[in-house]
Amino acid sequence: MNAAKADKATIGFIGVGLMGAGMAKNLVTKGHPLVVMGHRNREPVERLKALGAREAASPKALAAQCDIVHLCVTGSPQVEASVRGESGLLAGAKPGLVIIDCSTSNPVSTLALAAECEAHGVHFVDAPLSRTPKEAEAGTLDTMVGAASEVFARIEPVLRCWAGNVVHLGPVGLGHKMKLINNFVAMGYAALFAEALAIARKAGLSVPQFHSVIGSGRMRSPFYDTFMQWSLAGDDKAHLFTISNAHKDMRYLAAMAGELGAVNPMQASVKNSFAAMEAAGQGERFVPMLADFIAAVNGVPPAAAQRQAQPRD
Repeated sequence: MNAAKADKATIGFIGVGLMGAGMAKNLVTKGHPLVVMGHRNREPVERLKALGAREAASPKALAAQCDIVHLCVTGSPQVEASVRGESGLLAGAKPGLVIIDCSTSNPVSTLALAAECEAHGVHFVDAPLSRTPKEAEAGTLDTMVGAASEVFARIEPVLRCWAGNVVHLGPVGLGHKMKLINNFVAMGYAALFAEALAIARKAGLSVPQFHSVIGSGRMRSPFYDTFMQWSLAGDDKAHLFTISNAHKDMRYLAAMAGELGAVNPMQASVKNSFAAMEAAGQGERFVPMLADFIAAVNGVPPAAAQRQAQPRD
């Protein structure tokens, strides 16, 4: 280990996928010794190893080498599998290890895991993400953190290696609760835009005409800009968040609302938009493509067909 890294916490990372690969890259290039778990896509693992990361064969082996571990996986079942069991993080953890769950997880699971970790002298933190893989690569993600104040003070410099905006909300669990609410707002926009586009096109308006009004007014937003790139230009890389992940997040929020006794008719409608598209076998498509699915329900062809039919200069 070189002198620059000698005083840096050793970081573990499980889940170097679309978001995690960029986050892990920022950790290792900003001086932290890094240990990663194998991933079904070997390319990011090999790229991180070329930057100096080591690879561990199991969560247990990874935890034994680390001061802080990041989890950036699909959801609570994958988080629980990484933490628990004979080869899980707790089996290899040293007292004082901090586990940072950057996944969008069920807060009920988060609080249960935090209690289990505390019994082992381990700190469990929720720090879910906002923005896209582009910001993950740039190190400018947003994160909303649930952690005890003293633990947050310890990990904040590490979080700022990959996040441009770090908000400490309070105790463990509040990060995941806020993330679900954040995603409800975002997926609510997606469902609204998709339905509005379908009605507009059924009424004889084109996607560019829709955009000429909505995209130049007060309702434009960064989310709108990435969502619309699919319908406007066929850009399938602008918003890399799958329908199945959106549906999972809306199921978690519905469960949270149910436990709270909250009334959530709009959220139920948003959830069902994604449920319908996943049930139709399109769960691996990305959120902006909901516009095509809702268009088809309305008997309107995909936006790509309209673009191809437009006369060229």
